[in-house]
Amino acid sequence: MERSSPRRYTAAIPALPHTTVLFQRAGDIPLKVEEGSADLGISGLDRFLELRVEGGESVLIVEDLGFGRCELVIAIPDSWVDVTSMADLADLSMEMRERGKELRVATKYPRLVQRHLFRCGVNYFSLVQSSGTLEAAPAMGFADVIADISSSGITLRENRLKTLEDGSILASQACLIGNKRLLARDQPTLQEAKGLLEHVEGYLRARDFFSVTANIRGDSPEEVAAHVIERPELAGLKGPTTTKVYSSGADSWYAVTVVVPRDRLFEALEHLRQIGGGSITVFQPHYVFQDQCASYQALLQALDS
Repeated sequence: MERSSPRRYTAAIPALPHTTVLFQRAGDIPLKVEEGSADLGISGLDRFLELRVEGGESVLIVEDLGFGRCELVIAIPDSWVDVTSMADLADLSMEMRERGKELRVATKYPRLVQRHLFRCGVNYFSLVQSSGTLEAAPAMGFADVIADISSSGITLRENRLKTLEDGSILASQACLIGNKRLLARDQPTLQEAKGLLEHVEGYLRARDFFSVTANIRGDSPEEVAAHVIERPELAGLKGPTTTKVYSSGADSWYAVTVVVPRDRLFEALEHLRQIGGGSITVFQPHYVFQDQCASYQALLQALDS
């Protein structure tokens, strides 16, 4: 991506010459896509689910882009030693109601939080919407508990708050959303979206694989490949690639390349060593593309629905 200045709010993607990137505040992106000011948007899943219009124009295309992971959680003062679960919070809200009070919940996500509280049997409460720092709400006295985004929990603990055992409302991360109406009516825009989805999907998939190359002595490429595929689960996405190595010695050597899942890398290394492999090199590919782009197919289905 090319951006001439950090203060400039537009950028270009050289590989996608007809695409313009617009930088917006995170909370505004779902609304911009919904209203049609942008064809696609990268947003937090929490923001999208909170702000989307039921039956509206926006649609979720890629749910997990692999960054921005966090949780929307219910957090209470750590001095509430008898409250550890949502059931306890439901009992507390009822007790407060009997005393003429109401449980006050500060949040920036009123729709998601209200739905979760009702689902967990917390029926007596009032929502306090705030755009500021929610962790200070109980200490300042304008709320009893909070519902907010947390990644590590450190900020909550430093403000003497704790999460409930079953108080996770949503696991969130960056996602890709799109405007159905705009994408469906304009074929060039849809093709540009396909190019973007191919890049995103190929990049995300590549993180889970390593390309491993080893030099193996053998009489023929078929013989070497046969040894490799004795462990088919370690023999690559479709099988090994075997090419002749032109060395100065009399022996015949072949370079064997397999693409293996990240969690099976060391199994693959050991297997290649056992069949005579040496001079092993390992690279992580930038992209791994399949025969079809799954996220683009999902987008086409969403446009037809």
